[in-house]
Amino acid sequence: MRALSGYSAEELVRILAPLPPYKAREVFKWIARGVRDFEGMTNLGKQEREDLSRRFTLRSTGRDSALADRDGTVKLRVSLRDAAAEAVLLRDKEGRGTACISSQAGCPVGCAFCKTGSLGFLRNLEAGEMVEQVLHIREIGAEQGTEVSHLVVMGMGEPLLNLGELRRAAEIIMDPQGLGVSRRRITVSTSGICAGIRELADSGPHLRLAFSLTSAREELRNALVPIGRDNPLKQVKEALGYYQQTTGQRITLEAVLLGGLNTGAEEAAAMRDFARGLDAVVNLIPWNPVEGLRFRGRALREPSGAETEAFAGLLRQGGLAVTRRFRRGRGVSGACGQLGWTSGGPPR
Repeated sequence: MRALSGYSAEELVRILAPLPPYKAREVFKWIARGVRDFEGMTNLGKQEREDLSRRFTLRSTGRDSALADRDGTVKLRVSLRDAAAEAVLLRDKEGRGTACISSQAGCPVGCAFCKTGSLGFLRNLEAGEMVEQVLHIREIGAEQGTEVSHLVVMGMGEPLLNLGELRRAAEIIMDPQGLGVSRRRITVSTSGICAGIRELADSGPHLRLAFSLTSAREELRNALVPIGRDNPLKQVKEALGYYQQTTGQRITLEAVLLGGLNTGAEEAAAMRDFARGLDAVVNLIPWNPVEGLRFRGRALREPSGAETEAFAGLLRQGGLAVTRRFRRGRGVSGACGQLGWTSGGPPR
């Protein structure tokens, strides 16, 4: 049975015919409000609700399990028709809620420091499966009294390798009659897919863009992020510059810091060189431990606080704006780089 969560209001007008167009648009609004069945759509007639129930369902995913950390983070395992994905509710010090959603089940990028990358790739998620993650997270937020106002596509997967479905999901999520999230409050994180960055610039939507740089030394980055071999840093920087020129937006350069590996002076100098000419802020992310991950025969380790601050200082000396990712969700393996079937076993 077809789920309706992944369709825009105008698509529903066509799909739900012969239901009158204005009522099809009401269905779109009801889905965005979180209604889970047609019986809850009280401005539709009884016969209309029964007819729609025979033909369609509203959602294709379910809340499999949820793990709450002491810091307020909640990691949700979302059951798909053939697999699973994970989404996270993040709360900052002011109590603002952010939904961190996945764009793929598994990930084809294979970053050496990421649990998701160690799983391999299952498939792209459909637009409705992304929209429903936001709905699920909003419901959890409402249960806790947290308004979810921001969205980051930084969960499992590489969003720009699923750009068509991401674009469809974003249209629904940004629609004022839908979930109503402003494009200024949506951030997409990419490992550096040049073609995707340029396509996003040309065809939109013009969301906030974060690039997972980690190392600006080509040889080390290609070892840590294998997809970099097909997307050299010079070309990535050109694509980022094009995106910035087209959209006028500041870029975030994300750097996962691995103790003793990419935190030295040479790394800082290379990162400063890469950032030169871009309007960018560097977001430092001390590595969150994942059991069993090794690089070049050695176990990865998180950097010390002093190591992180020293690296940040080297970047600031070069004139870069630097922020540090506030660690949340580590108690439930819900922090950056830790997502991947940690609740309930592997996908079906």
